[in-house]
Amino acid sequence: MTMFPVVRRDPFRLTNDLTRLVDDMFRSFGNLDVDVASSFGRSDIYLKDNHMIVETELAGARKEDVQVRVDGERLIITGEIRRCEDVRQEDYLRMGRRCGSFRRTFPLPEQVADPQQVKAKFQDGILRVEVPLKQSPLEGDGVDVKVE
Repeated sequence: MTMFPVVRRDPFRLTNDLTRLVDDMFRSFGNLDVDVASSFGRSDIYLKDNHMIVETELAGARKEDVQVRVDGERLIITGEIRRCEDVRQEDYLRMGRRCGSFRRTFPLPEQVADPQQVKAKFQDGILRVEVPLKQSPLEGDGVDVKVE
């Protein structure tokens, strides 16, 4: 009987193993406050009505597993996305969804009005954080520079 290479018998094993290795590598950067795994919780940041809005995708997360904190000049979003515990690891053919702990850190502008007034709402897999500003960071005492 001819034995097929492991990749032929279990075509998704290599992908699963590589994904796990990369996730473990990124997880080790978590204490450095560096956003190396930005695909985990992709975000939009924009200004609206004197607020800085941060919207972050957290598909599969539960509201109870998400924390938002203002720490000095940083907005920190942490949490965990869990897999269905009814399925054993060895029964998966492919594991394409991300799971595990995450941490996203965003710098806050000097114009934050009051960190106590920051609001967060989690709905339909999107975390929306509203940071009140004294004035828009786009306004101010800028200087026009002539382009030659």
